[in-house]
Amino acid sequence: MVDVRALAPDAPGTETDVARSLAARSERRDEHPALGDAVWRDLEHPAAGSAGFAAIVDDEPIGYLRAIARPGEPLSFELATTVHPDHRDDAVPGLLLDAGIAHARAAHAAHVSLWVFGADVDADALAAGRSLAIERELWQMRVLLPVAGTPTWPEGVVVRAFVPGADDDEWVAVNNASFAADPDQGGWTRATLAGRIAEPWFDPEGFLVADDRGRMAGFCWTKVHPPAPPHEPHALGEIYVIGVDPADQGRGLGRGLVIGGLHHLHGRGIDVGMLFVDAKNAPAVGLYRALGFVTSRIDRAYGADLEDAG
Repeated sequence: MVDVRALAPDAPGTETDVARSLAARSERRDEHPALGDAVWRDLEHPAAGSAGFAAIVDDEPIGYLRAIARPGEPLSFELATTVHPDHRDDAVPGLLLDAGIAHARAAHAAHVSLWVFGADVDADALAAGRSLAIERELWQMRVLLPVAGTPTWPEGVVVRAFVPGADDDEWVAVNNASFAADPDQGGWTRATLAGRIAEPWFDPEGFLVADDRGRMAGFCWTKVHPPAPPHEPHALGEIYVIGVDPADQGRGLGRGLVIGGLHHLHGRGIDVGMLFVDAKNAPAVGLYRALGFVTSRIDRAYGADLEDAG
């Protein structure tokens, strides 16, 4: 008998332990992360209304779901879940998803979405059974390094390393303007940035800034992932975030920043570059394909207005 329980909000460490344990088990099977950065950020600093749920069998957690509140008008919830591989074909995924949708309804949310990494036909069927339709698709794309070409820059633009403290406010402004329509990357605050700067992987030398006579016109922030055998036996270089100020789009900065970021990663001994791109962003997809990137994983967001969700 499966028991789906709301996890106590006054014991966040317990919920984090459940999430990390199940995510690690799933990652060993799937060879990719089970839960995204948004889950870990929300567990560390919960949004008002967020909640966690666990599926329990014989006092053992065998599934987990985080319902992340997205405050605003209208209120919405983003759901993320991971299930023990031995229970993916039984009722557990559906029971957890039902609990997340019920929580969103009880909070009078207008919309709910479910993110699935490495989405497949089973994920499509689970979502469709709750009247959740595909809303968004992110592609993980990879390329062998080095890539051909040398970055070129418009007159007056020089590329330098990000300076923590001095560049924080301007970067937040440029990032939020670049991703105004993106609920995941837009809306950063200085505190959000400070959290990333405090991460052990942060390297300002790998955070390239396109400086146009003292004004930040764009940036390419890279991240090195250490080897994670057996599915990632070698270090992987990611273009973590790349953005161009809307006022500077059309100047060729994007291509130069991508190539510059990849050259930096190769200079660190990295042989494979990686990034995520929205499948609907045709100009970006075209640029990445022209540089040799190929799609290696598909992540999907399924969603519905709550009057439509089953």
